[in-house]
Amino acid sequence: MLFNFSNQAVLITGAAGNLGQAVARAFQATGARLVLVDRATGRLGHVYPDWVNSPNIYLAAPYDVMDPESLQTLVYRVVDYFGRLDVLVNTVGAYRAGQPVHQTPLEVFDTMMTMNARSAFMVSQAVIPVMINQGSGKIIHVAAKAGMAGLASGAAYSASKSAVIRLTESLAAELKDKGINVNCIVPGTIDTPQNREAMPEADKTRWVQADAVADVILFLASPLARAVHGAVLPVTGKG
Repeated sequence: MLFNFSNQAVLITGAAGNLGQAVARAFQATGARLVLVDRATGRLGHVYPDWVNSPNIYLAAPYDVMDPESLQTLVYRVVDYFGRLDVLVNTVGAYRAGQPVHQTPLEVFDTMMTMNARSAFMVSQAVIPVMINQGSGKIIHVAAKAGMAGLASGAAYSASKSAVIRLTESLAAELKDKGINVNCIVPGTIDTPQNREAMPEADKTRWVQADAVADVILFLASPLARAVHGAVLPVTGKG
């Protein structure tokens, strides 16, 4: 086994999503103790039926990463349950695009900034005090290739993911002297059932697999990445 996260507590937001599931299963295979977060009651038990009664896995729902009180309660319970919090992997996000700026409803811009940028900001705020107190921790955000450069008819999404990148860099600058590594990945199109349905004519061979993205996240959470701070790491497959 290349990675060993035995006795480490790993919090994964968006754990019911396609990437969240791949990340959860990757960490579980390394011996990690998992905190899987979702805002819907009952969904995690449906996604992970074999883990419902596992003492090393906390199916944390319903918790809303947009609500500071919900996040604070979650962190308190994680520390009470596992005694520590070693890794945050934030996979929460949303995608809406298709209109030029002058035709994009303000609601779309607000939703993208809330779901992608604000969620990353808030969940970071929630876990950082615990990690500072421990003197160690890893924070990994999921941005997107679209955050690296503006897209026609995708300004709101692109701007929100760019904000995640800048947040990651700022956090890394603030926390690297406190034993905490903060980095982000920028996937291209991930091969999911939803993307296949939305883009039936696309060349799927150029998309990146969710388990390949999860492998990179494992690396960033591991001691092998101990000297990596503020990285914006493309994980785009052949795209």
